[in-house]
Amino acid sequence: MKILVCISHVPDTTSKINFTNDDSQFDANGVQFVINPNDEYGLTRAVWFQEQQGATITVATVGGPETEPTLRKALAIGANDAIRVNAIPTDSFFVAKQLAEVIKNGAYDIVIAGKESLDYNGGMVPGMIAGILGYNFLNSCTDLIVDGNNVKAIREIDGGRETVSTMLPLIIGGQKGLVEEKDLRIPNMRGIMTARTKTLTVVESVDAAVNTKAIKFEKPAPKSAVKLVAADNLDELINLLHNEAKVI
Repeated sequence: MKILVCISHVPDTTSKINFTNDDSQFDANGVQFVINPNDEYGLTRAVWFQEQQGATITVATVGGPETEPTLRKALAIGANDAIRVNAIPTDSFFVAKQLAEVIKNGAYDIVIAGKESLDYNGGMVPGMIAGILGYNFLNSCTDLIVDGNNVKAIREIDGGRETVSTMLPLIIGGQKGLVEEKDLRIPNMRGIMTARTKTLTVVESVDAAVNTKAIKFEKPAPKSAVKLVAADNLDELINLLHNEAKVI
C-alpha cells in the first residue's frame, strides 16, 4: 500500500504574526514553522499503517527551500521519502493542482491530508485534489481501517459521528482522532540521523491558474481593558452588561 501524506509548513501557534506591504503579505521573519497539526495526525496514522501493514509513506509539500526542515522532520518521524514542489503556494487551487500531479505520477492508494491548515484555514485542498483526480473523498476523518481495497472510516459530523465504507483510491481530510495527541511521534536521534540520508526530491510546478489574491490581512482587535465593579454596585454591573457588553 502506497500512502502520500500532504504536509503544510505553518507558523507555530506561539509565533508573533505580522504583515508587510500595507498588510497584504505575511511576514515570515522570526517565525518558527512546524508541521501542520492536522497533517501530523495523518502522518502518525500513516506510520501505523507502515508498521502494521507494510505501507510505504511519501510526504509532499508545495513551497520553497525553507520548507525542507519541515519535510526532514516528517522523514525523521517515519516517512520513507519526501517530495517538494518548488513553487510558492499562492492559493488552494494552485496547491491542489501541484499535489494532484504528484499523486498521479506516484499512483498512491491513500492520500492523507489535514482537513485544513493552521495558517489560512481554507479547508479546500483535499476536496479539490479528489475532484481533479476522481478519487473517493472523506473529510473530517477521525478513524481509518483498510482491508485490501476496502476502507471503513469514521468522520466527525455536526452533533455526532458517521461511519462510512468506501474503496481505494481514497483521499481523506484528517484531524485529531486519527490518532490521539498522546500518540504523536517525536523524532528520536536515530530517526533524525536516518532522515538525513532519505531521498528528498524537488520537482518543478505545473501550470495552474491562480484564481484568488490576498488583498489585505487584519489582526484581531486588542482586548479592551478590564473594568472592575464593586461587589455591592449591581446597578453599574447591569448597566455595563446591557449597554457595553450587550449580553443582557
